[in-house]
Amino acid sequence: MTFAGLRNIAVILTFVAGIFQPAMAADNLPKASPDRMEGRIKALSQFGKNNDGGVDRVAYSDADLQGRAYIISELEAMGLSVRIDAAANIFARREGREPSAKPILFGSHTDSVPGGGNYDGPTGVIAAMEAIDLLNAANFQTNRPLELVVFSNEEGGLVGSLAMRGHLQPSALAVVNASGRSIADGTNFIGGNINDIASAQVSTDTYEAFIELHIEQGGILYEEKLDIGVVEGIVGIGWWDVTIEGYANHGGTTAMNNRRDALVSAAELTLAVNRIALEMDGRQVATVGRIQAFPGAPNVIPGRVEMSLEIRDLKQAKIDQVYAAVEKAAAEIAARTQTSISFKEINVASEPAPTDIRMRRIIEAAALDLGYSHRTMPSGAGHDAQDMVHIAPTGMIFVPSVGGVSHSPNEFTTPGAMAKGADVLVHSIIAIDAGALKK
Repeated sequence: MTFAGLRNIAVILTFVAGIFQPAMAADNLPKASPDRMEGRIKALSQFGKNNDGGVDRVAYSDADLQGRAYIISELEAMGLSVRIDAAANIFARREGREPSAKPILFGSHTDSVPGGGNYDGPTGVIAAMEAIDLLNAANFQTNRPLELVVFSNEEGGLVGSLAMRGHLQPSALAVVNASGRSIADGTNFIGGNINDIASAQVSTDTYEAFIELHIEQGGILYEEKLDIGVVEGIVGIGWWDVTIEGYANHGGTTAMNNRRDALVSAAELTLAVNRIALEMDGRQVATVGRIQAFPGAPNVIPGRVEMSLEIRDLKQAKIDQVYAAVEKAAAEIAARTQTSISFKEINVASEPAPTDIRMRRIIEAAALDLGYSHRTMPSGAGHDAQDMVHIAPTGMIFVPSVGGVSHSPNEFTTPGAMAKGADVLVHSIIAIDAGALKK
């Protein structure tokens, strides 16, 4: 046979292998290792470890820098090409057979809240690393390049993903977090370049898809004994400062029927907020989390109260509906108590961020194929995925939080639960690589 003939046969065999490899890989892929994943969680937890068993690995701290260095060393040891963008996001690339194809992006964050736990964020990064390990173990090369991402400063305001979206406001750069560093100085400290922050923005045709795995941070999966949460979207958040004006007067000499007590009005409004959120159909939540009475003396009827109102739901229309009901209740309370109640919307809220329905189906199919129980659910907490929905088709996988505990040293997700999440993640990646988004 001529050389040209052999070359043609080789081309045909390569094409056929490209067709059948995804199915073969899914069948032959080893299961994720709970021990390996928990080992990496424990290794990362040493950076910022506190006496309560949790971590103080806040963004831009020395512990954050050290934890990132550990992750980078692991990524490089896995044979990945690592870079840090101007926003200090870490990217680790595994090449595919088609280097110019749009990569599949997946990952989460490693920074923590002060006094936080070891699983919020790191679970998603460790699961992404595990997915690469499984592909390497199967000697499976995807068609598309794969990129693992570790977002910078998620807990302090989704800084890394906002920069990728091009929505990091210049005014935010001066904000100082618990590390004592500003976002500008902190970004530079952990490897970014704030003077070139615009270069961190990516276009909507950069990535084929994005997947974030995360602990649920609630108790639904744990209570229902389910393996996987398929996230419908990240809820929108509406925030308001509420001011109630009454009339401060002597607490001992003012008759009960002659008072304009701002705190009584605030108490009634708090109860009304709770009642409205409970009685309205849907999964909305509404919270009064801060309240302060003035002048704050034991023997003075409060003349003014300042309080907060937060409403969350997956649909903006529902947030608006709950707020309208609260505003109506406030008007009735104000009239009855002879006080005034005003609302000021705070411009730090976030709009609802539904995940891509195709990505949900891909994640559900992976869970079904693996025999893992699952359900669809919203995310009540914010995540980098809420920015990524504006950049690429986005999906999100939840794994159970034991007891629904998060942002606490007692936060825990079992190694077995993390491993099941990693299995779903890697099978979803293979499906996307095989063209599932186009089907």
